[in-house]
Amino acid sequence: MDQAVIKPTIDIIVCASMKNSDDSITKPSSCSQSPPFLTKIHAGYFFISLSFGAQALLWKSLSEHNNESQTLWHGFNLMPSVAYLLLWCLAVFIATILSFLYMLKCILHFHAVKDEFSHHIGVNYMYTPWISYLLMLQSSPSSIVPRTRYYEFLCLAFSFVIFLLDVKLFGQWFTTEKRFLSVVANPVNLVSVIGNLVAAQVATEIGWNEFAISMFSLGMVHYLVLFVTLYQRLTSNNQFPIVLRPAYFLYFAAPSMASLAWKSISGSFLISSKMLFFLSLFLFLSQVGSIHLSLSTISCQF
Repeated sequence: MDQAVIKPTIDIIVCASMKNSDDSITKPSSCSQSPPFLTKIHAGYFFISLSFGAQALLWKSLSEHNNESQTLWHGFNLMPSVAYLLLWCLAVFIATILSFLYMLKCILHFHAVKDEFSHHIGVNYMYTPWISYLLMLQSSPSSIVPRTRYYEFLCLAFSFVIFLLDVKLFGQWFTTEKRFLSVVANPVNLVSVIGNLVAAQVATEIGWNEFAISMFSLGMVHYLVLFVTLYQRLTSNNQFPIVLRPAYFLYFAAPSMASLAWKSISGSFLISSKMLFFLSLFLFLSQVGSIHLSLSTISCQF
């Protein structure tokens, strides 16, 4: 029964159209039956546009403090403002290309998208397009994307998609025996937490405070449950692929995003935001320390 639950870990990276481990054994050349370019495109590639959108939002936040001459960010006045615009344009350009390619995959190879959605790791990547869209909207220059009702509609639409994904994912954890969280929990599940927190921050910006609080509370409860589940997971559970080990850094990305989201909701950087920030800093140091110890162990072996 354990073999039926555990799916091939390389599906999401190479070929998401493989539905189970038996197919990967009996049909090793199933990827070659379809154009490899589209079948290898999965939702995880939207992490590229997500990262550029987050960087653009960071530069936008720094530029907003440039008018305060006595602040720590006064040195950023020397940096050209065109860098922020270039980052945002690059994020939009990458997201547009990836969205076009993924739509082609949905049309031409819908079975591959369906199998990706049913995968216990791949389903978490479905959050990344909508998170990147929200970050690009939030970091967009007001001269290019005016804060009108259309802007609010897009923010709510993308946030609602994240909410629908939550309903689908949480429903599987509660009702489906082979999808219990204790069985399928992995660090990539934290992407859904970040999606809820980004949606909460964007909802606060457009004035939907009640919706922002609901998304924030949903994300934080989800994070606590995931943190405890992943912390005490058994060795008999699904092994996380080595190639996806960088996803462990999502442990501190979630509380860091929660700190920013609560700062937006409360209007100031209060104690709760500081607690979340220091938690993310501690988890970051823990991750860095574990990497240092691993490298030291490897060097001692040689």
